[in-house]
Amino acid sequence: MRSQKSLRAPPPDARGAFTGLSLRHDRGALVRSVLEGVAFGLRDSLDLVAELGADARLGRVSGGGARSETWLRIVASVLELPLERVAVEEGAAYGAALLGGIAGGIWADHAEAVAACVRPRGTVEPVAEWIEPYREARERFRALYPALRAVSS
Repeated sequence: MRSQKSLRAPPPDARGAFTGLSLRHDRGALVRSVLEGVAFGLRDSLDLVAELGADARLGRVSGGGARSETWLRIVASVLELPLERVAVEEGAAYGAALLGGIAGGIWADHAEAVAACVRPRGTVEPVAEWIEPYREARERFRALYPALRAVSS
């Protein structure tokens, strides 16, 4: 059995659940809760990277999700980091191409590759009023997987 600390990311066979629903919740609330759940998962990943010694001060985003101001405000507020949109749409493929350029000797390291190729096109700041409520919600979110695990199998 995995420890509580290692339950940051549920296993691939985990199931989903909506909890705390009332009659006032509509389709928009369900969509937002999915976005927030993904943002909490990203925060768990950021926390793991921080435990390894990295100090993130800025996130970079690209692709389809980067087009949504609401989505980026949610992610920025949960991560408690500004998010910088970049000029390219092909996030993962572009990053792989940069890594290939490093491996091929075009650039000495990632910093040189990023300086040469990554162009920012705007920043989305965290919404100050959302940070504390998201901290509280994230703790509830993290407690849900172990609590629901037994009833969802």
